[in-house]
Amino acid sequence: MNWQSHLKHHAEAAYRAVEGLFDLVSEDMLSWKPETGTNWLTTAQLLDHITGSCGAMCKGFASGDWGVPADVFEEMAPEDMLPPAEKFSAVSSLAEAKAKLAADKKLAFDVIEDVSEDDLNDRRMAAPWDPTERRLGDWIMESIEHLVAHKSQLFYYLKLQGVDVDTRHLWGM
Repeated sequence: MNWQSHLKHHAEAAYRAVEGLFDLVSEDMLSWKPETGTNWLTTAQLLDHITGSCGAMCKGFASGDWGVPADVFEEMAPEDMLPPAEKFSAVSSLAEAKAKLAADKKLAFDVIEDVSEDDLNDRRMAAPWDPTERRLGDWIMESIEHLVAHKSQLFYYLKLQGVDVDTRHLWGM
């Protein structure tokens, strides 16, 4: 398998769909969150989370640089690995969200381009939140899947706010 080609294909499809969904968000939607249930992110928090959900993770797996000192994860309680919604940061505007998404996309593709096929296939490591050792290529694919999961979340946020979205929007068609 050609890891780089495979990863780039999936990342491009995911980012294309996310970019299209970002174009459907309006500034007045940023404070919205679902009315029922608990622990929901606002749209602004979700957009912010999406903008760091792939590229930053790819970088962390490829380089070991997670943007925080290594011992931070060791000192974290399990419940802090997935904080409650009120602890998530938020974008202040759509322009900020789109700029951050573009930067995350560039980072993801730079990492994929810079990692060798041998490393993608043979280098094994665990994530700070999961001690299971996997190939670097699998972890980077999981990072792309993280973006895809939140793409779907944004799709339903838009649908719940009355935006006319359908399967074509979900898949970036």
